[in-house]
Amino acid sequence: MKYRILLSLLTLLWLTDFSAVAQRRWMRHAFTTDTLMVHDPVMAWENGVFYLFSTGMGVQVATSTDRKTWTVHPFGAIREIPSWTHDSVPGFRNHVWAPDVINYKGRWWMAYSCSTFGRNTSAIGLASSPTLNFKDSLLYYWKDEGCLVSSQEHRDKWNAIDPAFILDKQGNPWLTWGSFWDGIQLARLDPETMHIPQGERPKTIARRIALRDTLSVEPNPTSRHAGRNAIEAPFITRHGDYFYLFVSHDYCCRGMKSNYKVVVGRSLNIEGPYLDREGRDLAAGGGTLVIQGDKVDFEAAGHNAFYHIPTGVDDQGNIKHTDLFICHGYSIKHSGQAILIQREVEWTNDGWPELK
Repeated sequence: MKYRILLSLLTLLWLTDFSAVAQRRWMRHAFTTDTLMVHDPVMAWENGVFYLFSTGMGVQVATSTDRKTWTVHPFGAIREIPSWTHDSVPGFRNHVWAPDVINYKGRWWMAYSCSTFGRNTSAIGLASSPTLNFKDSLLYYWKDEGCLVSSQEHRDKWNAIDPAFILDKQGNPWLTWGSFWDGIQLARLDPETMHIPQGERPKTIARRIALRDTLSVEPNPTSRHAGRNAIEAPFITRHGDYFYLFVSHDYCCRGMKSNYKVVVGRSLNIEGPYLDREGRDLAAGGGTLVIQGDKVDFEAAGHNAFYHIPTGVDDQGNIKHTDLFICHGYSIKHSGQAILIQREVEWTNDGWPELK
């Protein structure tokens, strides 16, 4: 269950080599780093600035103009956690997990996860904003748009965390989510409200094993309460005629004991079935490997996102783009701390993504 490692102040200070004076200033001011500590990163681009959102107090925010040097801001994207989140998820306070953002019909939308470690009593919240720009921080805010979907222990067979938006071929929005229990879910959203229509039932599109078989596998090492279906963090993107579903297998959030990895499958239909390169269904444990720990730089890597981003201007004045894969990796150099990984993507002749 991703995003459970708390972003401790001590670790942040260590990574950025702060002096005692700088530590006090950090409480009020942003700082800059080329080694960005993140869990569950997602990215957006607006007016020449890259915005990176990740798990943290009120959703951690970092900005960059070159994706090399990042400014980490001392406030979260969500300044005031809505009271309904505390009612829906007992024990949840303000450590928000695994956000995702999308620009739809000229407005930015953010989905975010409210949960407690190892439990599937969870909720996915929705917020919106006309802009990502917060140069005037007093005017920057995300408007609470309520609860997108929730799950309850002993009621639901899935966990309402790790949301990701995707548009279908007609430009209509959908939401995918899920962590452990019965795996990855998908539901369409109302294009006007960005909420799941009343009566809409989610569809399971990826799992490691059938729910009835989970008691036959090893218990979850991160929590005795957690599910055993070690799959989470879905992200769907389009390339050509296909939708590509990326998911993370195995376990995050254990530092050097983590064994997270990302696999992918594809489908001509947004609802699946998603098949890997060998034709195995992701709903039956399939998945073609995209990235895992190389045991040199990273012990493990996972919870990814995927973007078609601007990278410059050609001689004719046209904006050039590249396909970019991002995730967090457990750095061996930094004793298992999770840091940002960015890799450009090449596509094989038969249409599968490979990281450069």
